[in-house]
Amino acid sequence: MYSIFRNLAIIILSAKFCGLVARKCKAPQVVGEILAGLLIGPCLLNLVQISDTISVFAEIGVVLLMFSTGLGTNLKELLRAGPIATLVACIGVFVPLVGGTLLYGAFFGLGEIGSPEFYRALFIGTIMTATSVSITVATLQELGQLKGFLGTTIVSAAVIDDVIGIVVLTCVIGASSGTGTGLGAVLINTVLFFLVSIGVGVIIHYAMKWLDKRNPHTQRITVVSIAFCFAMAYIAEQYFGIADITGAYIAGIVLCAMDDASYVERRIDISNYVIFAPVFFASIGLKTDVSGLTPEILLFCVCFVIVALLTKIIGCGCAAKICGFNWPDSLKVGIGMMTRGEVALIVAQKGLAVGMVDSVYFTAVILLIVVSSVATPIALKLLFHKYPPVPHPSQLKAEKA
Repeated sequence: MYSIFRNLAIIILSAKFCGLVARKCKAPQVVGEILAGLLIGPCLLNLVQISDTISVFAEIGVVLLMFSTGLGTNLKELLRAGPIATLVACIGVFVPLVGGTLLYGAFFGLGEIGSPEFYRALFIGTIMTATSVSITVATLQELGQLKGFLGTTIVSAAVIDDVIGIVVLTCVIGASSGTGTGLGAVLINTVLFFLVSIGVGVIIHYAMKWLDKRNPHTQRITVVSIAFCFAMAYIAEQYFGIADITGAYIAGIVLCAMDDASYVERRIDISNYVIFAPVFFASIGLKTDVSGLTPEILLFCVCFVIVALLTKIIGCGCAAKICGFNWPDSLKVGIGMMTRGEVALIVAQKGLAVGMVDSVYFTAVILLIVVSSVATPIALKLLFHKYPPVPHPSQLKAEKA
């Protein structure tokens, strides 16, 4: 039982040390924290193994990270970015879905439409559709680009992407089992969740503004805000089947207009920066174990990672270009959307549970998460330094108006 304290001490110290080394090397801090997980995990030193307690700490970290992102959102920018983010998310799901399906077919064959092999290929494509914005959020935050129009577009598109990914997952599993009953339920639950979020959001928004005026810059505001974040994360996951991080992000959006939003954001960032976020980023490395790889599986894994990264960049990047971004900013959108994390793991685990894929393919998912989590922050930092963001045409129109 008490070994968890030893494990947390090792994780936090190694994550912070590697994070500082990464910053000295001009790389984002999150890269160092992920590499720390690889260093102390089964891949190398094997000092710490992933456990239920560490997974809970990691989940709290990503939930607080998304809540903080919502709190720091510019509501006007979010509304302006909404239609663009939706198109980016839709194309960003379609292209990887097709790419993953064709990749599996190239290695193992597609079979006839409707056959188990066909649905297995389709499921590999479904795994590729997932986007994890947490790594990108931390990088954009570090670069000071999170609250701009470009950063808001990426975060909004990733949240919409997760919702579409859940619908696609339900379609594939329902079709493979011969029953499509789950699809209607998911669509209804998704709509209901956002309707409930709007209703609850309006009530909480005015209640928190009233509380904020009576108790400005007090711990009460922070405590109630965190409670609302966790409540929305629970409601989203438990009652509507939506990812908990989406609920946390919506909670942040609801509170972003109150006067003390920046104050609450700073208070949350302190505890998350010290404990929960390092555990989350290190846990990505801890989940990686490459001991069981064979040459054939390794080749598939490499191709899986390459196709998954390229299809997101191409799909989301081209969608961004269609929506009026210049090529460098479109590339930033594509790269910002290529990270995979907890949602990809959830999709893969669901496939394992229903027997759609073998456990051997889980290695490919873990490698994709690690590679994308390390490559994305580095690529974004290089792009933002070389090509500063250019105002989007919609921003220029708004300024003229």
